[in-house]
Amino acid sequence: MKASAPSAATIDDYLEGFPSAVKARLARVRRTIHKAAPQASEKISYRMPTFYLNGNLVHFAGYAHHIGFYPGAAGIAAFFPALAPYKSAKGSVQFPHDEPLPLELITRIVKFRVSQNLRKGVKAPPVSF
Repeated sequence: MKASAPSAATIDDYLEGFPSAVKARLARVRRTIHKAAPQASEKISYRMPTFYLNGNLVHFAGYAHHIGFYPGAAGIAAFFPALAPYKSAKGSVQFPHDEPLPLELITRIVKFRVSQNLRKGVKAPPVSF
């Protein structure tokens, strides 16, 4: 169950709505993402903390039993073998609260998404005939 997400205007506001243990885990995810993508900006999108760089980069969210991490379908597909121990869907994965956070894996996924989004912002050179 998410806490206070509908009224959160910032990621700090979002984190304040959680019990201290969950808040600490969410803050670790946030720091990990920021370290992997320092050029990305933060915002709330889809009522979740979001990192943005030439479009949405990744989202994350707190729930009663897990942290949801949303790197999109390409992020999940590229790291599917490493994500196999976790419950996942096309564009999301769940990291249970009773297990350590896979911060190195989150870092690798975020860096992958950064490279995707930066390529998205590069325009092809003009073609001359």
